Amino acid sequence: MTHYPALVNPDEHMADMLRWTLEDDAIPASAKDPATWPSEMQAEYGEDGGTASAAAHRAACVRNFDRLRAELDAFRPDAVVIWGDDQYENFREEIIPPFCLFALDDQEIKPWAHAKGANVWNEGADSTFTLRGAPAIAKELAASVLGQGIDLSYAYQLREPGELPHAFLNSALFLDYQRSGFPYPVIPFQVNCYGSYVICRQGMPARFGVGQDPADIDPPGPTPKRAMQVGGAFARAVLDSPYRIAVIGSSSWSHAFLHDKALRLYPDIDSDERYYRAMVEGDYETWEQTTTDQLVASGQQEMLNWFCLLGAVRELDLRLKWSELVTTHAFNSSKCFAAFH
Repeated sequence: MTHYPALVNPDEHMADMLRWTLEDDAIPASAKDPATWPSEMQAEYGEDGGTASAAAHRAACVRNFDRLRAELDAFRPDAVVIWGDDQYENFREEIIPPFCLFALDDQEIKPWAHAKGANVWNEGADSTFTLRGAPAIAKELAASVLGQGIDLSYAYQLREPGELPHAFLNSALFLDYQRSGFPYPVIPFQVNCYGSYVICRQGMPARFGVGQDPADIDPPGPTPKRAMQVGGAFARAVLDSPYRIAVIGSSSWSHAFLHDKALRLYPDIDSDERYYRAMVEGDYETWEQTTTDQLVASGQQEMLNWFCLLGAVRELDLRLKWSELVTTHAFNSSKCFAAFH
């Protein structure tokens, strides 16, 4: 699933990232002229800044959120493990692990306490949600993964109490899009997807014209192959446990603001579609052979969360029940949805 932040905002703000990018003086004026955009992007952005198209994009995402929630309700898991990225939320200068499993107690979350605008649910700044934790289960699974020779970091608390990184918070909010309540304990499994930019950009998008001093570049994150190995080891830990565990890879796919080949105006949809076809066909070798440089070139860093997921899928020989790739030019990123049994 995706945890696309703009889905919490009203439709008129869905294309705000594109508008922010169009203010970048380093991008040639000719490239920012809508007449030069792909025809699909011109139609999507339209005369209203994408507001009408945003409604259709949201409808496609919500339909899939509801399908995934139905899958969870049918499965009745003891806990939901979410692979999600860190954007300078828990991983900071003092320690940046490649992977970290959080064994958290229940969290009292105020999603809108620091929000600058309205949300689609019209919930106020004081709205509080209790997100259940499963620390005992998380500890057992971490111990099992470590017992397999996988060096996994773990943590018992967030950097800031109640400040759950958005990859996990938004996933829970979207799986409860209809606001019926989310009863399942959540175990965050955080991944250093941003690697070379996790600290030097501090979780923020950069202007295209802002160079990065080579001395400031961070060491890379884990490779796609390693992410699949970790996902496979975690699947074995789950299989050896007495628990019913649902695992989720949470991210959009190619991100426009990371896709330099398109001057950060739109995502690498062609690459997204290649990975999607490989996933549907069960061609996990194509995924495993991917390099970090290839992911970065297409703005697909956050897909490491899906590499963890597909490592688990391959290990357990799960079957794809259904899937959908929702592509977009104007709304920053392609969104993929899938259910494996």
